[in-house]
Amino acid sequence: MESRTVTRVLSVASECAPLVKTGGLADVAGALPGALAGAGVEMRTLLPGYPAVMATLEGAEICARLPDCFGGAARVIAATASGLDLLVLDAPHLYDRGAGIYLSDTGRDWPDNPERFAALSWVGAEIAAGLLPDWRPEILHAHDWQGGLAPYYIARGPAAGQVRSIVTIHNIAFQGLAPASRLSALKLDSADFTPEGFEYWGQISALKAGLIFADRITTVSPTYAEELLTPEFGMGLQGVLMVRQDVLSGILNGIDTSVWSPELDPLITPYDTPAGKAANKSALRAEFGLPEAEGPLCVVISRMTEQKGLDLLLQALPALTDRGGQLAVLGSGDPAMQAAFERAARHPNVAVRIGYDEALSHRMMAGGDAILVPSRFEPCGLTQLYGLRYGTLPLVALTGGLADTVIPATPATLAAKPVATGIQFAPVTAQALASALARLCGLYAQPKLWRQMQRNAMAQPVGWDHSAAAYAALYKGLLGITT
Repeated sequence: MESRTVTRVLSVASECAPLVKTGGLADVAGALPGALAGAGVEMRTLLPGYPAVMATLEGAEICARLPDCFGGAARVIAATASGLDLLVLDAPHLYDRGAGIYLSDTGRDWPDNPERFAALSWVGAEIAAGLLPDWRPEILHAHDWQGGLAPYYIARGPAAGQVRSIVTIHNIAFQGLAPASRLSALKLDSADFTPEGFEYWGQISALKAGLIFADRITTVSPTYAEELLTPEFGMGLQGVLMVRQDVLSGILNGIDTSVWSPELDPLITPYDTPAGKAANKSALRAEFGLPEAEGPLCVVISRMTEQKGLDLLLQALPALTDRGGQLAVLGSGDPAMQAAFERAARHPNVAVRIGYDEALSHRMMAGGDAILVPSRFEPCGLTQLYGLRYGTLPLVALTGGLADTVIPATPATLAAKPVATGIQFAPVTAQALASALARLCGLYAQPKLWRQMQRNAMAQPVGWDHSAAAYAALYKGLLGITT
């Protein structure tokens, strides 16, 4: 094995916090470069040139020009922003538009999304092949379907055998499907449009291309990696993953503990012990118009979708409110679910804010007694990690990363020296959730035990140290490097 100190990695992502974000993918893409720097990994991130990204660039330098990049001229710009070392695909015909990065102002996918993210993947593969004059990666790390074609373009291009590739599944429910009529437009070889290639029920699947052609596949928790091999969670790709099981692994996400820190958070009244939550709890009740109550103040910060199991919470809610508990919700999504939560807020101990507010999410995490995450599936989840950090005990479904990160309150974990950090429930049904909410209220009624669980939660390692080491080991192992 070769011995050296620096590994060059190109991360290909459609979003990256804090520049542009719709979900957890952005948090991972934004955190990994800094987390890996101390492990001898030099990571640059290739992002689309959305207006929000272009507006933040510092020290921008054009390092490549592409006369015809999926329908128009484009440039690759090297720059920094928010401490990140970026390569930005400046292609106005693809990315310079309003509304969302994936959805138009009608709420539907942009019709050219297949081309928009094939372009990102293709340019990533071109960089792997030596497009830039002074930097070439040894590994390309693609994220989700938006980067899924990059391993394919590498395998079928001049970088084949020279640059290794990894694809990370953040959520297999989104697969980047396109009709077969777009094969040529997406620079795909029709010979690979087969069940053994990227064909998926008569369509092109960008994610399947990544799963077939990448050298390694990762996902964002060990339990989710196992779940993906089953029909219940594999979303039709479980057979592909079974075939490639020997290169599949799960590496837990972490959180940025400098941003999510109860001791340092400028958006709250800082605290470092469970008792320090009191001021934030009083402020949160006042902000949401909730009265004083004997039961726990539970919070939900979530997209309102079926995946997140919030319809189950609506059904199970009396198990909380009948025991003196309260609920404060921040989220948006399915209109019918939003309306249902607004109706639930007629109860004096339920309050709802529709939308998303980053500062409010910090105040809710600091003021809540418990964070509810009843997801039907959850690849990793971040809100339960924020909850642990803030001593806001997670009540979670037994799935994916939720199963990997929360130590459930059971007779064994509540024995002589309690180690529990939250509550898990299964199966993922309204009845099981109602039982879990009743258990939560029972634990809250035991202040000494509740405080111990909060201390346990706040002591859990939820940062990137362990996960960054796992990624660094994966990269180095892929290249046959010893440190």
